[in-house]
Amino acid sequence: MSSISIVDTMSVFNGRVAIITGGASGIGRALAEALAREGAEVVLADLRGERALEVAAEIVKSGGRARGAALDVCDAAAFAALVAATVAESGRLDYLFNNAGIAITGEARDMTLDDWNRVLAVNLHGVVHGVAAAYPVMIAQKSGHIVNTASLAGLTAHPGLVAYAASKHAVVGLSTSLRAEAADLGVRVSVVCPGLIDTPIITDSRFVNLDREGVLADLPFAALPAAECAQAILRGVRRNRPVIVVTWVAKLTWLLQRLLPSRLTAWIARAVHRRVRRHRRVAT
Repeated sequence: MSSISIVDTMSVFNGRVAIITGGASGIGRALAEALAREGAEVVLADLRGERALEVAAEIVKSGGRARGAALDVCDAAAFAALVAATVAESGRLDYLFNNAGIAITGEARDMTLDDWNRVLAVNLHGVVHGVAAAYPVMIAQKSGHIVNTASLAGLTAHPGLVAYAASKHAVVGLSTSLRAEAADLGVRVSVVCPGLIDTPIITDSRFVNLDREGVLADLPFAALPAAECAQAILRGVRRNRPVIVVTWVAKLTWLLQRLLPSRLTAWIARAVHRRVRRHRRVAT
């Protein structure tokens, strides 16, 4: 991790308080480190509480202000307790990064109901729990910014990730709708839609009836480092962008989705998925 000893005192994040879910690794950790470098006080919340504490300790050792906490975003009461504890200790909450998420890769015909429910519980209900806990605090302050991590899969068709895409489309709709509702109350809302990012979700997520190595080897583009993704997200947050799309591939894909006829974009999605389907394992 790069040094945090030199704080950017001119940053809009300096002196602010932020909670980041999924903060122990990937985009969440990169956001925490970047915010700490800009003078923010960060709370890293993660299902892996011990790892969150370790990362927070590393940030503190490098000169930043951070603390870690164990959190299952599926537990609404625990999320509310974390927000209340943060406000009690720090006096306010300026940013909530609802970043925790999971993916289960595989065709819908191979997914169980438990798979569907797990993805929706973390990716959608976890965001709802964060909003329910933080939004009233920010309304009372008449300030704050909720940043929800969705995905390019929340903007375009992603066969092979149907449950994931469903959850991320829901997060996009939640975020853009809440943004309009919250604006007159002094609260900002943004949604982040990254393309392929180099995080543990690529290597650690569950693949159902698919050869992981084959699928990953067939990816046409390299994943963007999480630190670069975090910088892009924070640029969008500074500018109060409603939708923050990260990676040039994601931006181009979203542009084509909006410009091309729906039949053509559906054909492209099918063609892309045929490459993935080659790696499907058929039960014998």
